[in-house]
Parts: sequence; C-alpha cells; structure tokens
Amino acid sequence: MIARLIDVAGGDFRRPLFKLIAGLVVEGILTGTGFAVLVPFLNALLTGQSEAAASYWLMLLGVFALYATVRWKTQFAGYMNSVALARALFGQLGAHIARLPLGWFSDARAGELGVLTSQGVVEIMTVPAHLLRPILSALVTPLIVLCFMLIIDWRLALSIALVVPFAAIASIWTSALVRRSDARVHAASVEAANRVVEFAHAQPVLRAFGRVNAENSDLDAALVETRDAARAQMMTVARGLVAFTLIVQAGLTILLIAGVNRVLGGAIDAPELAAFLVLGLRFAEPLVAAADMQGALRICDETLIRMQTLLDTPVLEDPSEPAEPGHHAVILDNVHFAYDTEPVLRGVSLTVPDKGFVALVGNSGAGKTTVLRLIARFFDPTQGTLQIGGVDLRKIGGARLMQDIAIVFQDVYLFDGTIADNLRLARPDASETALKTALEMAQLGPTLQRLPDGMNTQVGEGGIALSGGERQRVSIARALLKDAPLVLLDEATASLDALDEHRLRSALETMTRDRTVVAVAHRLSTIMAADKIAFLEAGRVVEEGSHAELLAKGGRYAAFWALNTAQGAD
Repeated sequence: MIARLIDVAGGDFRRPLFKLIAGLVVEGILTGTGFAVLVPFLNALLTGQSEAAASYWLMLLGVFALYATVRWKTQFAGYMNSVALARALFGQLGAHIARLPLGWFSDARAGELGVLTSQGVVEIMTVPAHLLRPILSALVTPLIVLCFMLIIDWRLALSIALVVPFAAIASIWTSALVRRSDARVHAASVEAANRVVEFAHAQPVLRAFGRVNAENSDLDAALVETRDAARAQMMTVARGLVAFTLIVQAGLTILLIAGVNRVLGGAIDAPELAAFLVLGLRFAEPLVAAADMQGALRICDETLIRMQTLLDTPVLEDPSEPAEPGHHAVILDNVHFAYDTEPVLRGVSLTVPDKGFVALVGNSGAGKTTVLRLIARFFDPTQGTLQIGGVDLRKIGGARLMQDIAIVFQDVYLFDGTIADNLRLARPDASETALKTALEMAQLGPTLQRLPDGMNTQVGEGGIALSGGERQRVSIARALLKDAPLVLLDEATASLDALDEHRLRSALETMTRDRTVVAVAHRLSTIMAADKIAFLEAGRVVEEGSHAELLAKGGRYAAFWALNTAQGAD
C-alpha cells in the first residue's frame, strides 16, 4: 500500500512519508523495549531485590522519556503528513483531470469524481495520521517483545507465537471480504451522488407537475442501497475482527496454560510467570488494535486503487512545441471513432474550406456532434487523421487549438457567477464595452434591462437563474466575444423561439463571416445559409454538396428536407 500511496501522491511525498515511517518504527521498538524491561523489573520487585528493581525502574524512565519524545514528534509529523498528503492528492488528481479528454467527462462520471475527490481524499488522509501507527506498532512491538520472550523462555515464547500464522490467515480472509464489500459501497456512493445531482437539477420539472414525492424513487433507492452497503461492510469487518480477536485470545490462553505447567514443573517461579503474562498481553494488544484498523486500511487501499486507475486513464498528449496552422481549413480523412466499444464514426472524410461554412445534417445518432467534438479535440480519432490548416490536431496541442476555436453547443452550461464572469471565460481582459456589445449582438439587451444588476447579475449554478433561451444567448455572446477564426455550432439556436432566432441571425452572420464554420443543423434556415451540406448516416458522409445540388439529386438529403418542410421545421 505504501508504494501505491507514493505513486498516487507523487514522488515529493516519498521523503516525508519515509521519515514518518522511520519514526514510527523507532517508537515501536521503544514500546517493545519498555515492555521487555518490565520482566526483570517485576521479577526483582516481587522477589524483594530493591536495588535491582530501582535500576530497572530508572531504565524504564529512560525508555519512557525517549518514547514520549519520539511519540510527540511522530504525532505532529503524522498530522502534517496528512495535510501534505491531501494537498498532493488534490494536486495530482486535479492536474490529471485537467488533461483528460473533454469527451471523457460525462454525467455518470460526475458522481464518481465527486466521491473520489472528497470522501476518497478524506479517507486517505487518515493513513499517516491514524492508521500507520497501529499497523507499524502491530509489526514492530510484538516482534521486539517476542525476541525478549525467546531469550527468557523460548518454550513459552513459541506457545504464543503459534497464533501468528492463524492471525495472518484471518487477516487475509478479512481483506478479501472487505475488498468485495468496498466495491459495493463505492458503487452505491457514486449512484447516490449522481441521483442527488439529478434530483436537484430536476426540481423545476418535478414541481411544475407536482411530482416531487413521486419521482424521487431512484434517489430513495440509491440512498437505501448506500445504507445497506455500509451496514453490510461493517458486519463484514466485525466478523473478521471477532475471528482475529478470538485467535489472539486463544494464544494468551495457551500461554497461560503452558506457563502454569512450567511453574508446577519448577522450571520457572510465579513472579517470572506474572512478568511473562504481562509480556504476552503487550504482545497481543498491538495485534488486536491493528485488526481493529484493518478494515479502514483495506478501504483506503481500494480508494487508492481507484485513484490510480483514474491517474492511469490516458490523456491527450500535447506536443512540447505546438505547431501553428497556416489557415483554418478542416480536413477529416477516413476518420473512425468509438465511445468505448460502440462505433460512432465509420470512415468520415470531409473537407471544410478556409472561411467556408459547412452544415452537418442527418438524423439523431448519425455522428454529427461527434464530428464537432473531434474537431475541438475532445477525443482523438481511433483511426484516420484530422487536420486544421494542414496540421494534424495532435501537433497543434489542446491549449493552442482552443485559442482558435469558438464553440456554441446545444447543451449550455454557465458557471455559478455573474453574466460578465461567464463572458470573460472567452476573453479575461475584455472591457465592459466589449461585453455589452457582445450581449447586445446576442439580443440580451432587453434581458439586461429587467435584471436588477444587469450583466453583474448572478446566474446560479448551471445558469439556473436564466431561461434556456437566455442561457443560449449568453453562450452565443461568449462566442462572439472570443472572435475566433474557427466556429463550431451545435444547434446554436435550438433553445430559441422563431422570433429570437430571427433577431439573432444578424449576430450569427457576424460570428460566421470570414470564418471557418462547422455547424450541426436541423433548422432549415441554418442549413440553407451553408456553402456546403454533408449528410451523415450511420457514422458516414453519404451525401455532400450545396442545398440545390442535393435537392436535385433526390437522395437522402432531399427526403430529409421534404420531411422537415412538411412538418414546418422552419
């Protein structure tokens, strides 16, 4: 576990952790030595050897003074290591999460990340502060005590040492049970976290239909499963602890029987047996304390494994020297892509000329949004190449690529802050005049006038204080403010009514003028504005050309157009 902890926390944590471990080993040695000195002290005291007892008493004081000094230092170091460990974990996890492909993130992973970076980090923090001491004490102190017992009477020492292999078997058995139960607890915690977020986001819909109590059955079930899983895990740990404790108690019983037999046989006297029984108790006590902590230690180890799995998730590698695209034409050449094992794109080839406007059209699930995500490098293609300006995306690098791209997605997310804060994500140094201009172009002028603080109004988490159309217009204003040469639109006007869309056309025309534009479109007005239309079906471009050319061809696009025209989509 120590090696895994260092791997997850980073190499900088190695030195302070090893210093703490060294201190705890010394502490365990001093504890065992103190217990061992008790034997001659008690023997001298019970047999009336006052001078020898006084000498051993001074030795005990010396060992205790050293132990107290080391204990104070290790106690302080343990807490300091916990704080340093939390900082290291947040740093390692945060840095890696920031480099993961944008497409890796999903609603399903939100709960998992939340549990891992909150509850998981807190669990791991207990290792240096609370768990290392009993575990190392269970290894070092009994070993020192057993060595002294072997010197005094090896037969009695072996009688209690017999419990060690059986205790080890009980420990391994308990670890396997805890590992299985921890998988259930973790899955239940993640599911509960996801359901809580879902329940919070769904409040407007649930309340609108008066279904608050009826529609939270999934959340109730998730919370019940979390309780049941935690209870089952506690019972598992309890069974292992009882088994371990019974084995240790059996060892003490064997020691007592063997000791009485040795006294009756005249091999040792009663004071020596009393001292030996004290050592036996000191031998057993750290083992029982460690068994009590074993469940928590195994849970921490499982959490570390999950953190390591996250850190092992491949990232999108950026070049050390990002290449500069000469222009902003986009070329997809035989591009394949799959989410996990589910193929989405099956050999897409498409050329978007520099400052050209290409609309991606097709039925749901055809792969249109996936094409946009690949252009924005949410993922890398599993096969084929994708170029911007004649340069492979992997040679441009994520940070450099994002400088040249403005994205307006159908699902808009606004951060908990002001409207101005959300706009400045595009241009942190933008002036208030530039912000107001972008908002006016996005037809948000009337909205700002009715808001109490204008563009300094708090939008709430996810932009909940604004309507869907207003959030979409803020997103468009953000893209306008960025003024990037490559624009990706994923149903940019999907949340707008016909009047708002009509008002926004001038802003969209401004945003797409003299820029390379790739748009996923269902609105007929957006489709007709494109220079070229690519019709996707089952992950392939099956038709390509202008609106007039594709209508004249009478193929899949013509049927799509006829259906949408008949339904009055525009």
